[in-house]
Amino acid sequence: MSASAAKPRSPAPLLGPRLKAIRRSRNLSLDDLAALSGVSKSMLSQVERGQANPTFATLWSLTTALELDLPELIGLQSSVSHPGIEVTAGGFTPEIRTDDGLCTLRILSPTQSAGQIEWYDLSLQPGGALVSAPHARGAREHLTVREGVLQVASGGDSVEVIQDATARYAADVPHAIRNLGRKAARALLVVAHGR
Repeated sequence: MSASAAKPRSPAPLLGPRLKAIRRSRNLSLDDLAALSGVSKSMLSQVERGQANPTFATLWSLTTALELDLPELIGLQSSVSHPGIEVTAGGFTPEIRTDDGLCTLRILSPTQSAGQIEWYDLSLQPGGALVSAPHARGAREHLTVREGVLQVASGGDSVEVIQDATARYAADVPHAIRNLGRKAARALLVVAHGR
């Protein structure tokens, strides 16, 4: 199948407005939801406005506090289950996008791994960036570039990561992944939370 004949991807779910609607429907203030979930009020506000890039652990905390499944929170159908095997169709894999639409994270982790280890299919268009505040103490990220070239910054260090190379770095300090090239890039991102 040629690229031009490929089925167009559906847009990412609008997590912020959905979270806000659910919170309001339950008569919860931002303070209430922060107390229930353990997610800071400022982070909740940023997520609702579409200005934050919530980790899987944050989404897990919200679904637990609101007593929802992740697909319910983001407005998608649940995965299909077969005896002993759970299959999630590509169109139902949760996605998070940056405000500018240049960065997409497809959440590949199962919900039970939240807060321990998370993995994402990361796509960055030229000029796109995934800029993150420090995660929990001891957290590390492992980025394997599948297509293109990406720049990784962690703390005060920065390095270019070429196709098929893997970068491992501290994620308990400010860190970022940027596509400074002229072509789209794709990578597998694993976040291992510290203990």
